[in-house]
Amino acid sequence: MLSSLDPTAQQFLNELNRISDGMAKAQQRVTTGLKITQVSDAPAAVPLILDARASLHSTVQTLSNLGRIKNEVDTGEQALESAVQLFDKVQTLGAQGATDLQSAAGRADIAQQLDSILQQFVGLAGSSVEGRYIFSGDTDQQVPYTYTAGQAVPLSAYLGSASTRLAQHPNGTTFAVALTAQQIFDSAAPATNVFSAVQALSAALNANDSVAIQTAVDGLSTVAQYLNSQLAFYGNTQNKVADATEFGNTLQVQLHTRLSTLEDADLTQSILEMTQGQTQQQAALESRARLPRSTLFDFLG
Repeated sequence: MLSSLDPTAQQFLNELNRISDGMAKAQQRVTTGLKITQVSDAPAAVPLILDARASLHSTVQTLSNLGRIKNEVDTGEQALESAVQLFDKVQTLGAQGATDLQSAAGRADIAQQLDSILQQFVGLAGSSVEGRYIFSGDTDQQVPYTYTAGQAVPLSAYLGSASTRLAQHPNGTTFAVALTAQQIFDSAAPATNVFSAVQALSAALNANDSVAIQTAVDGLSTVAQYLNSQLAFYGNTQNKVADATEFGNTLQVQLHTRLSTLEDADLTQSILEMTQGQTQQQAALESRARLPRSTLFDFLG
């Protein structure tokens, strides 16, 4: 029966296999750019990598959501800015209508202008982004108000719903991002109701009722302050979205860096290991080739 390889030959083959395995792993790191391609490469690092990947995915999604929310909030802020300017015009018209020098016909003409402004407010209430009415609350496929000229009651009731949407901050907190048209223009408090203020002033002007006109005009400043507070909400929300986005971008960079540290191979080191492995492999083969070979005749004679 033939014996197995002698210990020296077996050791040589084991060493050659070790060198080959090292070269193969180095080659894989160079090819993939990763130092961990299977769990056995670094079992302790796998949970850390999975956690970093999950956090990165969540952050990227949150940033995407914030981008869409920014469009909505910016549109809302622009609409409120227009509403504030429009209400300034209401106050100017109210002052013109309240003067004793104004005729009944002049007041009726001002009332018509106010009716037109009311329609513009309704249009601002129906502002939309990507086919969604941003002031309709959670019912964002429904226009919040309709206006039908010529009707005894031209303005509809609020057709939307409450707004419960919250923006997710990358740090895990949330914040409100929208008001409803009902909150903004149709406040439950009569003293801050934009629609009612315009309609009351228009009705008083049409009736040529000086006392009612003055009463309506006196209440406009409170409504204007309230409308400005609604604009301030959107300005503050813009700042929150900007801060959240900046935080998310910073976090994204940090997570990419963490993943790179955990996963990315040192290509320079890997190439060096391949070169060293080739050198060692060549040296081992050459050294083995120079060993004296024994034959059967060396043991005879």
